[in-house]
Amino acid sequence: MKLRHPFWALWGWPLAMGLLTCIGLVSALFSDGGLGDMLAWLTLGIPTAACIWFGWLRRG
Repeated sequence: MKLRHPFWALWGWPLAMGLLTCIGLVSALFSDGGLGDMLAWLTLGIPTAACIWFGWLRRG
């Protein structure tokens, strides 16, 4: 049974969300429609949906 490294256990999800946000922002900045805009919507929508889910909806 493999134990997870403490670094990844603590920082795995924040790094993934930060990477998604960076990809989305760069894609939105340099794209001019089409696939780049869809990539920006997707990669910026995932962290936004996670913040809404864990920040607002799970309190009740």
